[in-house]
Amino acid sequence: MAKMKDSGYIWIGNVPENWNISKIKYHLKRKELKNPGNMKVLSVYREYGVIPKDSRDDNHNATSEDTSKYKYVKPGMLVINKMKAWQGSMGISEYEGIVSPAYFIYEFTDKLLYGRYIHYLLRNVYKDEFRRISGGIREGQWDLPAEGFANEFIYLPVFEEQKKIADHLDIKCNEIDSLISDIESEIDILEQYKTTVITEAVTKGLNSNVQMKDSGVQWIGNIPGHWNVIPFQYILKERNEKNEPVKTDERLSLSIDKGVTLYADKTTNLDRFKEDVSQYKLAHEGDFVMNSMNMIVGAVGISEYFGCVSPAYYVFYDDDGVTAKYCDFVFHTKIIQRVLFSMGKGIMAIVRGDDRVNTCRLKVSRYDLNKLAIPMPPLEERIEIVKYLEEKNRIIGETISYKQRQILTLQEYKKSVIYEYVTGKKEVPLP
Repeated sequence: MAKMKDSGYIWIGNVPENWNISKIKYHLKRKELKNPGNMKVLSVYREYGVIPKDSRDDNHNATSEDTSKYKYVKPGMLVINKMKAWQGSMGISEYEGIVSPAYFIYEFTDKLLYGRYIHYLLRNVYKDEFRRISGGIREGQWDLPAEGFANEFIYLPVFEEQKKIADHLDIKCNEIDSLISDIESEIDILEQYKTTVITEAVTKGLNSNVQMKDSGVQWIGNIPGHWNVIPFQYILKERNEKNEPVKTDERLSLSIDKGVTLYADKTTNLDRFKEDVSQYKLAHEGDFVMNSMNMIVGAVGISEYFGCVSPAYYVFYDDDGVTAKYCDFVFHTKIIQRVLFSMGKGIMAIVRGDDRVNTCRLKVSRYDLNKLAIPMPPLEERIEIVKYLEEKNRIIGETISYKQRQILTLQEYKKSVIYEYVTGKKEVPLP
């Protein structure tokens, strides 16, 4: 093990004594090459670095119709999303293409830095430092100043050692990423299984031997012979209580994955509350809450709180303590979400920073919702189905949570491996 010395920087810690210190600006030069035309659009991910935008379907930043002002990127250049540098949103591009005009592009000016080594170093070791020197008034989108970045100090081994470290990390990180991918696939299977279990229970019941009949509704198909198909307006009662005079200042929100949450927890950005909550609707504990514009993607849930929600939400309740929960399961099925999508009307474009994001906000009217046919078993069977699905969801949810913790552990392990090698605390083993 090499003799170590104090780097003088908390985020770096000790480094090998023979490593040299230098400023970024002595090795990288900012480039402003314009789009030459007909270039592939690239995106910068904090998880993956620079990749083609069309290689993933989870990037909702819309590409401008006019890309003439986009910046040209050559393979080997460093690309930085200046608003998210503190999250690690940067990387060495392996592709030729164009990126947002808001991004920083840098070209290496000498042979003292190895690109892949810098890729690992800056994305993992310098995130907190980039956050410290970034500024701005928009939470979560602080701009990294070009001068501040250029004047950052980095410790460097010789070029060949940088290459050895990067090559070793490529292998180690690929192994870890492969494990993470396998676990993510397992989670996807569990999520699909949960959806299947819910759909089967709320359309076919729990007894596979029961005689079936045609429901007369295409999306429902066959249902148990003793079930009914009832318009939603006759199933639950709507609560239209305004918070005036103010009875609570507890703001509630809806998250697609977590249902009704406390707005103070900031688990969702679907809502923007005003200071005056007197015009908001009340939701009681046990109420079924639906986001009229996002129910098509599962923004519904049972409230565990007494609070107020957006006037654009629908709030319903039952008299038996179980039907609202049953409806919650029904509206979490993919088949009914497709029906709701076909009923939705309207679209909204949201502009965020330098990138335009087109977000589909299809509102389902109260009239159309009321007419929606719902498969409805007798009360005793509803109780059984809800109890069964709650237990199934608990078991599946615990398994998913365990696997998510595995992913977090692997991600933390990956970060520690990168940190230890790019700062010289571990040496690349001999072949």
